[in-house]
Amino acid sequence: MTPESSAVFDFAGLFDLLRLGGPVVAVLVAMSVVGLAIVLLKCWQYASVRVGKRSFITPALDQWRSGDRDGAIAALADERNPIADALAVAMRGVSSGASVSIVREEAARVGARHLSQMRSYFRPLEVIGSLAPLLGLLGTVMGMITAFQQLANAGSQVDPSVLSNGIWEALLTTAVGLVVAIPAVVALNWCERVVERLHEDMQDALTRFFTRHEAAGLSSQAPADNAQRAGTPRTSAAHA
Repeated sequence: MTPESSAVFDFAGLFDLLRLGGPVVAVLVAMSVVGLAIVLLKCWQYASVRVGKRSFITPALDQWRSGDRDGAIAALADERNPIADALAVAMRGVSSGASVSIVREEAARVGARHLSQMRSYFRPLEVIGSLAPLLGLLGTVMGMITAFQQLANAGSQVDPSVLSNGIWEALLTTAVGLVVAIPAVVALNWCERVVERLHEDMQDALTRFFTRHEAAGLSSQAPADNAQRAGTPRTSAAHA
C-alpha cells in the first residue's frame, strides 16, 4: 500500500467514523484534539523549565553556607527551574537584611505563582476525562433508541441485521468516548504528580535554606553572648 493510498484510507475511515457516530463522535474528536494540544503544551512547558532537575540545590546551599553568597545567587540565576527562582528570592532577601519572616513569605509567594503556572490547563483535561465517557454513553443510548425504533417499525418482518447494525453503531460512540477519556486521565495524573513533586522539593529546599541560615545565626551569636558573660563581673564576688 502506497503512502497516498494509506492517507486516503485513513481519511476515509475518519469520515466513516464521523458519519456513523453522528454529532457525538464529532464532539469527541474535537475534544481529543484539544486534549492532545494541552498535553503537548504541558510537555513543552515542563521541558523548557527543566522541571525534573534538582542537582543545583545542594551546591547552591553549600556555597551559601561557605560564605559565597553572590556565587550561590548567580548559580541559581542561571537555572530556569521554579525551585531555583524561589530559592534565589530567599537568598537575595536575606542578603538585603530583610526580616526572615518577610523573606519566607515572599519566597512562598513566588513559589506559589510558579506552581499555579505549572497547573494551568489542568481543568480542561479533567473535564475531557470525565465528560468523554458520558458523551459516549449518551451516543450509545441514542443509537439504541434509534435501533429499537427501526425494529419496531419493521413489525413482523424483523431483519436481525438491522438490529445488529444499529447496536454496532451505537456502541461505537462508547468506544470513542473511552479512547478519548483514558489518555486524558493518564496525562492529567502524570501532570499532577509532576507538580506535586515540584511542590514537595521546593518546600524541602526552602526549609533547608532557612534552617541552615537560622542555625548559622544562632551559632555566631553564641560566642558573642559567652564573651559578654565572661566580661561581666559577678555580683556576689563583688560584694564579697
